[in-house]
Amino acid sequence: MPTFPDLPPEAMQANQALIDLLTKVAQEKDATPAQIALAWLLAQKPWIVPIPGTTKLHRLEENLGSVNIELTKQDLSDIEFAAAAIKIEGTRYPEQLEKMTGL
Repeated sequence: MPTFPDLPPEAMQANQALIDLLTKVAQEKDATPAQIALAWLLAQKPWIVPIPGTTKLHRLEENLGSVNIELTKQDLSDIEFAAAAIKIEGTRYPEQLEKMTGL
């Protein structure tokens, strides 16, 4: 299951809708939510290359399986529509690290 680093419990609860969406699509595709998230990224633009991090070989193998998942135009549209209704809470990095990114 995807995780959100350093988020307070209330943000985790608010973001659960995104995880539920990915889980629903994953069940339909006989995949994992992480594979759906990666397949969605791969479907966005040909120059987007997700770089998932892991220290476990089985997770690397799972992540690689995302290239075999076909998301139809309808799948992508459904994901976009549902995701647009979800307000993501929290930030990607703690404030101190965010300043270091230059964003």
